[in-house]
Amino acid sequence: MDFSITEEQRVFMKQVVRFAEKEIAPRSEEFDLRAEFDVASFRKLGDYGILGLHFPEELGGSGADILTTVMAGYALGKAGVDGGLLLSYGAHTFLCADTIYVHGTTRQKQKYLPKLASGELIGCMGLTEPSAGSDVASLKTKAEKKGNHYILNGSKTFITNSSVADVALIYAKTDKDKGRDGISCFIVEKGTPGFSAGKPFNKLGMRTSYTGELFFDDCVIPAENLVGREGAGFSMALQTVEWDRSALLAPLVGFMEFAIKKSVQYAKQRKQFGRPIAEFQAIKHKLAEMKIFKEAAENVVFRTAWCKDQGKSVNFMEAAVAKLFVGDWSLSPTNDAVMLHGGYGYCHEYQMERIFRDVRVAPIGGGTSDIQKHVISRML
Repeated sequence: MDFSITEEQRVFMKQVVRFAEKEIAPRSEEFDLRAEFDVASFRKLGDYGILGLHFPEELGGSGADILTTVMAGYALGKAGVDGGLLLSYGAHTFLCADTIYVHGTTRQKQKYLPKLASGELIGCMGLTEPSAGSDVASLKTKAEKKGNHYILNGSKTFITNSSVADVALIYAKTDKDKGRDGISCFIVEKGTPGFSAGKPFNKLGMRTSYTGELFFDDCVIPAENLVGREGAGFSMALQTVEWDRSALLAPLVGFMEFAIKKSVQYAKQRKQFGRPIAEFQAIKHKLAEMKIFKEAAENVVFRTAWCKDQGKSVNFMEAAVAKLFVGDWSLSPTNDAVMLHGGYGYCHEYQMERIFRDVRVAPIGGGTSDIQKHVISRML
């Protein structure tokens, strides 16, 4: 199996790293401290072509393949861009816009995708509810059809881009008696009467990404805003898993590369007992373990993207293994990076504590590690 990176892809990744190091990463500390969404940087991702990279040119994209698209997220993490902005990018592009691209009507694609690709519009996906997280089939938000409209009632929680989204992709029950086969997907625009967003949560990490609640109170939307067919929502949501296990994990692997680079630099310059700490075996072992994890995680994530490019569907077993491995094992290397920096690792200016906080959500969001183990053991 050959899923090697082409020279063109290597050049592209270097270009993204340089762009991000110059234009976006220097703003990360400021916006993380304020827990504020960086709209300007988000728009720059659109201007650079990253938000719609894999969409065709006629819809505002560049027609890039999946691996190249995933590598862009890796490069942004490698440049030290804050995790919150990258989480917002992932939810916007892969959970919202891509679902419209794959399942939407021609009218829906033409109306929304060019503006989502440019960053003029911001998107989100509303699936999780207070009583429906991993158990998607138990969601309670309902959509009742009345003539040429649907009326939505219910709420969503832990929604990335909740309060800044212009376009929300909402999953709701259209037939309460059919379980997961009664779930449908709808486009709801900001400003629609009966649609509102709550105040963003104050989070441990990913602080520049607004995460919060969405509310629907007799929210009337036109029937033409149904994405796909009625009852297909659950399978559509499952298809986002392949993105979740590649494009949304890629920045975490990029963070590891960033942490390794910074840790090596620090270990070379920091002296104790008359010599650089890089000469101590304990430090060498930490760096080696960080590198081992990064290489393995990169292989898992890039392979998932490569399989998608080859038209090979990533099964639930492979997806769960990727999510569990990167999610759980990203915690140890980031902790080592903090420890290696000593007291400075606990200070915001050295960035290790920000990365440590940002990756802590990895075993939780997008399906907890316990759920991944359940999926893996069940399929075994």
